Amino acid sequence: MQQRDWIDAGIGTLDALFRERVARSPERVAYRHHEHGRWHDLTWRDMGRHVARWQAVLRGEGLQPGDRVALQIRNGPHWVAFEQAALGLGLVVVPLYCEDRPDNVTYILQDAGVKVLLVDTAARWGRLAGQGEALEGLRRVFVLQPDKGALDQRDERVAAMADRLPAEAPPLRERGGDAGALATIVYTSGTTGRPKGVMLSHRNILSVADASIRALPVTGDDVALSFLPISHTFERTTGYYIPMMLGMTVVYARSVQQLAEDIATQRPTALVSVPRIFERIYERLQQQLARGPAIRRLLFELAVAVGWRRFRHRQGLAGWHPALVLWPLLHRLVAAKIHARLGGRLRLAVSGGAALPLPVARVFLGLGVNLIQGYGLTETSPVISTNRLDDNDPASVGRPLDGIAVRTDPETGELLVKGPGVMLGYWNNHRATAEMIDPGGWLHTGDKAEIRDGRIYITGRIKDILVLSNGEKIPPVDMEAAITLDPLFEQAVVVGEGRPYLGALVVLNADHWFGLAQDHGLDPMDEASLRHPRLLKTLTARVGDCLHDFPGYAKIRRVAPLLQPWTIDNGMLTPTLKVKRHKVMEAHAALVEALYA
Repeated sequence: MQQRDWIDAGIGTLDALFRERVARSPERVAYRHHEHGRWHDLTWRDMGRHVARWQAVLRGEGLQPGDRVALQIRNGPHWVAFEQAALGLGLVVVPLYCEDRPDNVTYILQDAGVKVLLVDTAARWGRLAGQGEALEGLRRVFVLQPDKGALDQRDERVAAMADRLPAEAPPLRERGGDAGALATIVYTSGTTGRPKGVMLSHRNILSVADASIRALPVTGDDVALSFLPISHTFERTTGYYIPMMLGMTVVYARSVQQLAEDIATQRPTALVSVPRIFERIYERLQQQLARGPAIRRLLFELAVAVGWRRFRHRQGLAGWHPALVLWPLLHRLVAAKIHARLGGRLRLAVSGGAALPLPVARVFLGLGVNLIQGYGLTETSPVISTNRLDDNDPASVGRPLDGIAVRTDPETGELLVKGPGVMLGYWNNHRATAEMIDPGGWLHTGDKAEIRDGRIYITGRIKDILVLSNGEKIPPVDMEAAITLDPLFEQAVVVGEGRPYLGALVVLNADHWFGLAQDHGLDPMDEASLRHPRLLKTLTARVGDCLHDFPGYAKIRRVAPLLQPWTIDNGMLTPTLKVKRHKVMEAHAALVEALYA
């Protein structure tokens, strides 16, 4: 299937898309995953058989179309098999993040009325089972990889999936599903409170996947590396449904820790990521350059500068410059080595899910990596806009996809969106739906934006604005992103609401802390060292260096350093790794007050 061929074939549901892919290219490799110490390939025919077997199991649970089933397992063919089996029975899939806290997962299972749950290990179910009566609505819990003797024999609901899967099952059949029917409920990250269940139809997701294919230069011959959780709608649409539309091969990375090795050995041609991955590569490059000889650093900076001029010239944003004649040499000496570390075949890298700092984009684009930034929300299935390879302004999030209308509110500057990918609403939450989608059908993104020459430029958040006591309004998110580009600072939250000046809570990189403390004659094991005036002066100056390109109002006057990172487990991060600002402020209220003492 290429481009809009799925529409011509009369395909209106996600499970019909899967069946069509199996029929059209049964012998092509669909998925590659690592198991038992080696990589394994599965063809589309193999996947068709797997899905049929999983569907036989679900059929035996007495479920009715519209019933909700959930899964909390890591990326891999099992994820696809379970979901496709469920969709083929008209069930509604609720994806869960593996890293999410048990109390949050329990809330979702209860709120969605989930009847069947698939988890990867007995240990994971053990953590959930501790929530007690809140999980009484579950009829069945399947465990993918139970440890010997680890299953709770007292709970009749719990079963090992391997014990239930038949060796063979009848082939998948067309069910005649409705394209407008509910396909999935995806719970948002919940940075400001309890997560809300975003209801997406088959048509919502298929329309956005199709429009994305027409905007991006991807084909069935591409190989994509999947490492973002499929529970994240960004990965689900771009790393699962789009490859299925085109017949691409998807390689499931072993882990984020082994990502660099997997990229080098599996040599993807397409890579979809959140900015943090690109930021970490950028930080690692900066660290290596700082430790190396000065000539290497100068050569790298020259390659980026000339490459950036080359990029702007090719985009029609700048004229030709004599320095461009140096590019073939600089590519061979510098850029080609970076490309080799990315597998040597990467044609397209896409960043989404959060803002990509311009300095990071400049380095990758300057080194000749085809990096584009997109934008969207879970509530829009998720892609709203993207840059194109031949129309790439890294300061923007690109132009809207075909079929999507955008405008800004004349009073607030908020970006409003209308299109076929806009959600059906929030599950069991009519009030929140009405607040998100106005009577005219426009979805309110919560992001402030400017639209210039058809491109969208995100300028801040409607609610994430700090108002100082002098009335100055300051968007903190870009400042925090700039601070964390320094390898010393792992995380940052800028504070100052109602205060006379800005301060910042910063989590220090543990690997850098020991050397920094010793340089200041301090004991790195003594927590009191974090409050030493000489250290605080150094940190404040270093934060100031990070913000030197920002306007004068973006000045951090005092800094409070921390060593304990904000994580999902301690409730400071969402499963998509967004900082819960209000939780951080609550947990460190005394530190914040000390900034203004």
